[in-house]
Amino acid sequence: MQAFENYDDNLEHSIWLSLLYPRFELLRELLSEDGTMFVHIDDNELGYLTVILDEIFGRKNRTHTVAFKQGSATGHKAINPGMVNTCNFILSYAKNKNKWQPKKVFTERLRDDRYNQFIENFEEDYKSWRLLPLSQAFADHCGIPKRELKKALGDVFERKITTFVTDNAHRVIQSVRPDYNNVGEEIKQAIDFSKKNPDEVHLLERNRLTDMYFKGGQRWIFYREKLKNIDGKLVTGEPLTTFWADLLSNNLHKEGDVVFPKSKKPESLIKRVIELSSDEGDIVLDSFLGSGTTAAVAQKMRRRFIGIELGNHAVTHCQPRLKRVVDGEQGGVSKAVNWEGGGGFHFCTLGDAVFDEYGCLNSEIKFPTLASHIWYLETKTPLGSKADTPLLGAHNDTAYYLLYNGILGDRRPAGGNVLTSKVLNNLPDIDKHERIVIYGESSRLGEARLKQANITFKQIPYDVGTL
Repeated sequence: MQAFENYDDNLEHSIWLSLLYPRFELLRELLSEDGTMFVHIDDNELGYLTVILDEIFGRKNRTHTVAFKQGSATGHKAINPGMVNTCNFILSYAKNKNKWQPKKVFTERLRDDRYNQFIENFEEDYKSWRLLPLSQAFADHCGIPKRELKKALGDVFERKITTFVTDNAHRVIQSVRPDYNNVGEEIKQAIDFSKKNPDEVHLLERNRLTDMYFKGGQRWIFYREKLKNIDGKLVTGEPLTTFWADLLSNNLHKEGDVVFPKSKKPESLIKRVIELSSDEGDIVLDSFLGSGTTAAVAQKMRRRFIGIELGNHAVTHCQPRLKRVVDGEQGGVSKAVNWEGGGGFHFCTLGDAVFDEYGCLNSEIKFPTLASHIWYLETKTPLGSKADTPLLGAHNDTAYYLLYNGILGDRRPAGGNVLTSKVLNNLPDIDKHERIVIYGESSRLGEARLKQANITFKQIPYDVGTL
């Protein structure tokens, strides 16, 4: 995480910590009960940030610390004495670990060469299956003598045998000796039977579990159990670990068609954390949006998103990038998630602050800003009309009025802000509504008169709540 040309990492340590602490407290409040927060950090601040997040989220809700390989031991880094730093880190916290349900994610790995046997007559009854070495089966497939195979294929040998194994994963196996003392009775019986009948393959069928094959006391494990569908491709996979060394992006500077030196995250990194923690339609929030990577990937993965950015690159980077995503941009993870474009987004800017740093009403606030705030406070909907009249509008049979900042034409500082009989009679459409809410500085009408007119009066600033 960086603080701020596109982002200055030279903030004094104590200032950096004081900036982040209240933000993390708010982010925790925003999280759903089963939500997850991920924070990308370098080794300089990893320890300090861990202590802060442990305090805010609770140490028991820290789920993982991931080492993320960002570079290689080459270039100017390799000249320095000592070890070469190639990693950043990702801290993962659940709001409530008891309700946290992470997804199962797999990563691609090299072919497992322990699976080195091939069922020659797979089409026949399983009891009569015969094995031959995988290398021989591959040689026969290629039409090349086994002893000449590697030399003949050269650099493409591993790629071709991996393809062969993947295509024939249902008949490529390894034989393993089960731990007899740590298996159930049913499996023990199958092992014993196969030992007594060594020339026959024995099948143990299991309800809702993988069937098991045995021969001569050993279990046959099929390569098909190693294959996982990753980004639409069937490959050898393994469960995701806490060391992510497979996400290096060779063209990171081109992703999204935005230039964001040192601070841009690979789309593949964001894809992974979204895969781990959400389903389609869930909401993803990035409170330091930067170059717009999180929003771009969330859109491509059919999640809803909120991105917050104080810098001007919200306009120069994020907005244009998201327009290209909606139009079907094909960089980053687009092909992996079958993105073809679509959807849309709202680009919003914050208005003037309604309250100052002490929680008091901002004395410089203008009528339209306060009107929009009060309307949303009351109705939880945006104010659609132009705020140039004390009648803000009607919602659910209630009309809302605001007396503030000379809206009735009196240009004195407090002119027209006090509800009097004269002011009430001059309010537009006051007789057309059954229920009325009026905001003002004070009211000179008695409770009986207000009740008779079905008016609820709310005093500024005391009854103007924060959102």
